Amino acid sequence: MAVYGIGQAIRRAEDRRFLTGDSRFVDDVSLDGTLHGVVLRPPHAHAVIRSIDTSTAEAAPGVAAVLTGADAAADGLLPVRPHARTANTDGTPFFVPPRHALVSDRVRYLGDGVAFVVAGTREQALDAAELVSVEYEPLPSVVDAETALSDDAPAIWDSPRKNLSYDWEVGDSTAVEAALAASEHVVSLDLINHRVIANSIEPRGSLGAYDKSEGRYLLYTSGQNIHLARGILADSLKVPAENIRIIAPDVGGGFGMKNFLYPETVLVLWAARRLGRPVKWINERTESFLSDDHGRDHVTRAELGLDADGSFLGLRVHTLGNLGAYVTATAALLHTVAYGTLTGGVYDIPAVHLGVKAVFTNATPLGAYRGVGYAESMNVMERLIEAAARETGIDALELRRRNFMRTDAAPVTNFHGVTIDTGTCADTLDRALDRADSAGFEARRDRSEAAGRLRGLGVAYYMEMTMGPPEECVEIRFEDDDRVALFTGTRSNGQGHETTFPQIVSAKLGIPFENIVFGQGDTDLIAKGGGHGGSRSTHMAGSALHLASESIVEKGRAVAAHALEVAEADIEFSEGLFTVAGTDRTLDILEVARIARDPERRPDDMEAGLDTYQEYWREASTFPNGAHVCEIEVDPDTGRVSLTRYTIVDDFGVLINPLIASGQVHGGLAQGIGQALMERIRFDPENGQMLTATFMDYAVPRADDMPDVDLTFNEVPCTTNPLGVKGCGEAGAVGAFPAVTNAVIDALKPYGVTRFDGPATPETVWRHMRENRSSARGRPAVRIVS
Repeated sequence: MAVYGIGQAIRRAEDRRFLTGDSRFVDDVSLDGTLHGVVLRPPHAHAVIRSIDTSTAEAAPGVAAVLTGADAAADGLLPVRPHARTANTDGTPFFVPPRHALVSDRVRYLGDGVAFVVAGTREQALDAAELVSVEYEPLPSVVDAETALSDDAPAIWDSPRKNLSYDWEVGDSTAVEAALAASEHVVSLDLINHRVIANSIEPRGSLGAYDKSEGRYLLYTSGQNIHLARGILADSLKVPAENIRIIAPDVGGGFGMKNFLYPETVLVLWAARRLGRPVKWINERTESFLSDDHGRDHVTRAELGLDADGSFLGLRVHTLGNLGAYVTATAALLHTVAYGTLTGGVYDIPAVHLGVKAVFTNATPLGAYRGVGYAESMNVMERLIEAAARETGIDALELRRRNFMRTDAAPVTNFHGVTIDTGTCADTLDRALDRADSAGFEARRDRSEAAGRLRGLGVAYYMEMTMGPPEECVEIRFEDDDRVALFTGTRSNGQGHETTFPQIVSAKLGIPFENIVFGQGDTDLIAKGGGHGGSRSTHMAGSALHLASESIVEKGRAVAAHALEVAEADIEFSEGLFTVAGTDRTLDILEVARIARDPERRPDDMEAGLDTYQEYWREASTFPNGAHVCEIEVDPDTGRVSLTRYTIVDDFGVLINPLIASGQVHGGLAQGIGQALMERIRFDPENGQMLTATFMDYAVPRADDMPDVDLTFNEVPCTTNPLGVKGCGEAGAVGAFPAVTNAVIDALKPYGVTRFDGPATPETVWRHMRENRSSARGRPAVRIVS
């Protein structure tokens, strides 16, 4: 039996279950008498509902019910409320329209629910859904944020300011205006951070049941934050939160998209209560494209002022954020705190101002997506630095080094009032450049040119701030059979918590890893929890486990002293053993736990057992950071981009398990590369129809699209939590998009390409080259075929 320590790269305990098919997802759960639901969604992105006739569908074989918005209103079902709140610049509340589980008067995007058809089988429900007769009056639609603010755009909601949920700003606009006026160089850049979707391998799904005798709901759902979801569900159903039990079995990916509640989850519980039988709903892939929260979708203009030596003086950023048709659970954070807190990235900029307008459109609502906010803000800054290098003639790497925050010397408080405790940015960047052999790049570029190809080098330095709820709870229980049960309020959806958290307990308490049983994803197992999101779990639950372990050791010290008939001060604890100092008299922790449960053997004044419940409140966020160096080749005949080298040096603080951390980086990297090279949600601007609602039209990276990755770590311990960890789940996605895009622009530099809005598909790259080929210079070996 093995006792594992902090920093050991052990394999994930859960992998065997997943690889052998023993995992259990929502669709694997079956309850007696389960019915199946299908959501009828509209054919129009924007339309008035004139009438709904469900009679034919209700008479179809196997149909148990066809529920509409009128039924929901009659039952008093309340809208799904957003979790986060914000305010406008002038202090007035932001506009939040109601989001009903089923709409009854008007559809505002293609994923709205018009009816919920429940039948004995999914196939019967699908057939019956086609029999629901809905009369629509189509309305003009708008799907992009800039057009939505124009005078002739259709109004999505009756909001105080047409199509605007909120405007928000942070920083000192007057100071920035003065800084830009005093700058030797003012560099401006227009950017589009295009819309993407999470595409988790397991689609969203829920199975709801209702026990009438107890008045209690049971929900199985594929979600990242079940405790938060329970509170929102309780509001919609108008019941106490304690009357709802939520279980999240294995979750097949979430990426932020599964972090919060959707209308369909309300529907299954409501339908189960009405019908007296369990109801299951599972999203299909095209439905996922239409109804899952999307990510990114910013339009930005940024300006950076520099003095003659290249020092940054001022930064001004104006952004339009496309909310889609509703304000989702985290929409108030997407374009504000998450985006604005680290505006300016890792650089020392005396004056910063960010202004954001969050706009309603007929697109799918926007929600959290891996790296939310920080991915967008880092992209702005890293792209802007490359533009500044072209404008000033100062090397972009030198601009970075010259302007890095000096967090290696002391904590730094940025313009937003956030204190960044540690980081060695210059050292981390230099390590990455050295491992990437940046000094040999020009020779590799020459060889590519000789072969008729273009080669580019892209660099990006990122930082993110761990987020999510500020409290986390854990419980450690010692069982009679010497197993140790560990429960957390987080919920893994691919992060390896079943390995990382037992590894922490094994290291702290010296308990064999095999003895530790891990439990998560059940509101009846642990009363409170913050779920998983914002790279928070190891920081929050890990710190709670550390404190719980310390408490257990102190309890155990008293028990051991009593059993060994010595003073507590004489008891030492190390590697699972309580030892009388200076002797070979010992008791292992599992024996001490047995004594603590035995009223005849434990101290009279001590509560039974070593079991410990621990809450941890975040003292401060952590700041993962790192450098990405990407090298690409471009085939000028086809525009195809090939990733030839990729180097990352990450500072995640203390690493609990480097193997799992590496896996997290690789996964995030795939999503960042996907956004940079191929992924993009597109709508028809005339009618709002989604043009990329299947994998035939929406490309995602395959294994052979990914480069070999040279990944190393620069461990600078965090000073604001007991483990010294910083989080790692989103880092790959945050750094990859600007690094790859900068590499593409560098490769196309001979053709005068200075701005490039992704994704860098072959067609897009080829078009940029063709449009700029009159500017081509110094590359005689490269030709463009028209």
